[in-house]
Amino acid sequence: MKGGGGGVSASYSLPAKRRWKGLVIGVLGLVFLSMLVPLVFLLGLHVHPTNGDGTEQRDSASNHVRVYDQHNDADTRNQSKVHQSTHMDDHVIRFTPSLPKVLANSSVREGGNDTNGFPTPADVPKQVKKNSGSLDRDKTGENMTGADESEMICELKFGSYCLWRQQQKEKMEDSVVKKMKDLLFVARAYYPSIAKLPELDKLSHELKQNIQDFERVLSETTTDKDLPPQNMQKLTMMEAAIAKAKSFRVDCNNVDKKFRQLVDLTEDEANFHMKQSAFLYKLAVQTIPKSLHCLSMRLTVEYFRTSFEVEEALIEKFVNPDLYHYIIFSRNILASSVVINSTALNAKESGKQVFHLLTDRENYFSMKLWFFRNNYGDAAVQVLNIEDLKLYNHHKVAPLDLSLPEEFRVSFRRVDKLSSTQFRTQYLSMFSHSHYLLPEIFQSLKKIVVLDDDIVVQSDFSALWNIDMGEKVNGAMQSCAVKLFHLKTYLPSSNFDENSCAWTSGVNIIDLSRWREHNLTGKYQRLVHEMKKGDGISETSTLSASLLTFEGLVYGLEDSWMVSGLGYNYGVDLESIETAAVLHFDGSMKPWLELGIPKYKSFWRKFLNPQNQLLNDCNVNQ
Repeated sequence: MKGGGGGVSASYSLPAKRRWKGLVIGVLGLVFLSMLVPLVFLLGLHVHPTNGDGTEQRDSASNHVRVYDQHNDADTRNQSKVHQSTHMDDHVIRFTPSLPKVLANSSVREGGNDTNGFPTPADVPKQVKKNSGSLDRDKTGENMTGADESEMICELKFGSYCLWRQQQKEKMEDSVVKKMKDLLFVARAYYPSIAKLPELDKLSHELKQNIQDFERVLSETTTDKDLPPQNMQKLTMMEAAIAKAKSFRVDCNNVDKKFRQLVDLTEDEANFHMKQSAFLYKLAVQTIPKSLHCLSMRLTVEYFRTSFEVEEALIEKFVNPDLYHYIIFSRNILASSVVINSTALNAKESGKQVFHLLTDRENYFSMKLWFFRNNYGDAAVQVLNIEDLKLYNHHKVAPLDLSLPEEFRVSFRRVDKLSSTQFRTQYLSMFSHSHYLLPEIFQSLKKIVVLDDDIVVQSDFSALWNIDMGEKVNGAMQSCAVKLFHLKTYLPSSNFDENSCAWTSGVNIIDLSRWREHNLTGKYQRLVHEMKKGDGISETSTLSASLLTFEGLVYGLEDSWMVSGLGYNYGVDLESIETAAVLHFDGSMKPWLELGIPKYKSFWRKFLNPQNQLLNDCNVNQ
């Protein structure tokens, strides 16, 4: 009985022990898993950092912002003060920089970024779609600010080239060839990983065959029309092979490395082509068109075959202070001809109009013959070679040289309370060194109107001559969006009214008598001398010296007198153009260039004579 009882007791205790051991193992397993899961989660965050939306962070996501938003530690500590007040950063850039500087701006890459501030493909200006006055959802917030900043970066670096590129943007051609190149890059990225797996020999051979076929086709073809007839079948086979490769688990590091190489190469190529195209654009802007060169050469040859004399009556007009005298500095025959023609045609009394055209020795003979052969109503035209003028004491200092009005692009950066960067750009055209010789060149005149050669006159100027400027010297269009305190870092002294507005050339009525009383020529030369750095003059010396020379002596003309921006702004209202007294084609896109804005060219070209044989022979009217 005891033995039987003992046997029964043992048979019941064995399962109980097993249950107890299973419970212990289960508890230990739960404890181990509770420690393992957080560890894996933390390791995963370390390896794959993510943004708030779950996407991987990229170091170059906001590189283009650093071009304008470079704050030091002191700025960071005073961030609250920045939020409370408007912060302005001034950038003054010569509108048409010299060609060597464009070539000298080479790209230095650091981590895939252009350290010289040239835009990467991510910085290419983006078109903002407008639907019934509202923006798309993905265009708002930070994305919208980034688009504005990239457009501003491009404009600051390349000027009107960015505007021209947007306007001339065309639909992508040869899309099939470009698609084949993309598929070829993807196949090359996956092939090394597929080739390492023995069980995928068939797929590896298929990828290799497709890659070779694509390389052979692309080596012989650059356009869609030259593709072989069976190309669509090859395209389908390549897409199928890539889809199979993506379905297998391969070494992602190798694929990622290949794609990063592709991105780097593409960015390098995009940067190169952007700089190259911007340089060619500026070269086209600064180079005289072939048609104008033809016209100048033919007129110069004809000049030495023609004998003519200036009438005595015209000589008397040139020095008569009671007439309306206009001064133009130009090397461009057509541009100066349009200015004179448009002014004379719209004048109520063309017989009182006298135009003095100052040019250099290279263009003097062609302009002399052109304005001798062409009549502009009863207006008188005098062509002068500035290099042959004998000015009092000036020829002893340095030889005379013609300099045209200089154009500047002034840009401001403002950081508002939300720390989003906003930009504003203004264009200013300023007098050159030659303009400050006017009192000595025209000693018998008391009042003149200075015209730039990139304007078109659409109304009578009698009211302009009758303006009473009081004690002012320079009647000009003012741009109060740009004040002297915006440019104080470029001004040589602090003794000026910071709230004075900037002024622009284009149409300027000058009181030469008061100019001589204030000795503004000497003041300008003294300011330029103060801003000399070493043996040269800074790029902004003309802008700074001109603004300070006429400080407090500028009479602001009404805005209705002139519409500006026709050489860089595509958005000028056509109605305001038709009603304005003067159209100013300031900017790089001059109307006589092929790069000129097409919808504004008609306002300039209508003052050319389409029946002129020389213009037709040199293809000027085409």
